[in-house]
Amino acid sequence: MPQTAIIGAGPAGLTAAYALTKRGARPVVLEADPEYVGGISRTTRYRGYRFDIGGHRFFSKSREVEDLWTEILPDDMLVRDRVSRIYYKRKFFAYPLKASNALWSLGFGEATRCMASYARARVRPRPAPSNFEDVIVNAFGERLYEIFFKAYTEKVWGMKCTEISADWALQRIKGLSLKSAVVNALKLDRLKPGKKEVIKTLIDQFRYPRLGPGMLWEACADRIRAAGGEVRLGCEVDRLELEGGRWRVGFRELSGGGRGELLVDHVVSSAPLSQLVRMVRPAPAPEVLEAAARLRYRDFITVALVADGRSPLPDNWIYIQDADVKVGRVQNFGAWSPEMLPDPESACYGLEYFCFEGDQLWSSTDEELIALGRREMEHLKLVPELVIRDATVVRQRKAYPVYDDHYAAAVDEIRRCLERDYPGIHPIGRNGMHKYNNQDHSMMTGLLAVENILAGERRFDLWRVNQDAEYHEAGEAGAEETITQVESPAGSERS
Repeated sequence: MPQTAIIGAGPAGLTAAYALTKRGARPVVLEADPEYVGGISRTTRYRGYRFDIGGHRFFSKSREVEDLWTEILPDDMLVRDRVSRIYYKRKFFAYPLKASNALWSLGFGEATRCMASYARARVRPRPAPSNFEDVIVNAFGERLYEIFFKAYTEKVWGMKCTEISADWALQRIKGLSLKSAVVNALKLDRLKPGKKEVIKTLIDQFRYPRLGPGMLWEACADRIRAAGGEVRLGCEVDRLELEGGRWRVGFRELSGGGRGELLVDHVVSSAPLSQLVRMVRPAPAPEVLEAAARLRYRDFITVALVADGRSPLPDNWIYIQDADVKVGRVQNFGAWSPEMLPDPESACYGLEYFCFEGDQLWSSTDEELIALGRREMEHLKLVPELVIRDATVVRQRKAYPVYDDHYAAAVDEIRRCLERDYPGIHPIGRNGMHKYNNQDHSMMTGLLAVENILAGERRFDLWRVNQDAEYHEAGEAGAEETITQVESPAGSERS
């Protein structure tokens, strides 16, 4: 049985480790976080309150993934109603939008402008769309783009929509319910010639661990250990050296300052792709290192506000579309699971701020961020008579790989190099592949990496997972055996 080291104890890494233990292997997972497993799907604890880093709904079109969640946490998965809204100019819009709600909230004049803008975009689309703005304006008109896409997208990515790759719109927006809902709500949809009408159902329920997503990943780590594998926390991998066809994995023990190393046959890496390239020895060619340096990541701050009284909001989360506040989204953790709150007569709101490490937001003190969160909640008036009793701040580095206009060429350069020169390296997961995967997509890359390891060849092309821009939230849970057909066709190996 090949010996395997796994970098990162997020959904991708832990899924790979769990799959290996089920086949009789004893992998070693090395995680830099000294306390939590789960990566950005962990559940942070603060004085009895639990909250996500973001929000993580457990829903997949892959039956294999759905069954895996059930297997790991058979008795603690709740079925929750999906409730979320858009907040724009101090008004709530249903998400997905409903015709009566949208028209009433926008008003007759604004709705008319939206329809006229859409008509113009259909008659005179922008030629050769090359960025996010072009794609969205062509699909829905400039006015709908300005209302429901521009401000939030620019908050998330920290750059203008004209600087964001069209891939982002195609991968994450084309299948999103918001777009089709806006169009259908305003009765603007048109069928393409020769195509039948297909109405995709949008999920209105999802599963959720009663103590947050971290509960599932903690249970997964326990199962790995019980099967003879290892999950070592506080271990930061900083060197991968190829020696005679095997890998010497060097890491720092963050708590004591010591060092350790492993000698393995395979390395499954969910570390940021740019970081992986800098760790491998012998070092890659200069052009590959330059490609890695071009990859950027968006960081993330959660300001958690604990308030008196039950939340009057039914929402799991609310999208904040207005540009006059910095907060991008507000989580309502008690609506995810009542057990996230130790006091049922309280509420916990997670204000999400998107930033770059080292910028003004990231460099603010916790006290400054909490004060900002308080001011913006009062300004937004989401909750009347809000009384905040406590607060804390959580920072998350490299939460989102950035889809700018040169990321794709950089990733392709790195991928070719790894497949050609570094046998036994398997990038997986969101940051590991610099690909904006959902949790279930990341898990699938871990499962398929294990299949490749055990087969002794690249039988499955992990880079094809979640390549279908149409896949997102439409359809039924577990309706497909796999997320996408990813078996490598004969002769498809890259040189």
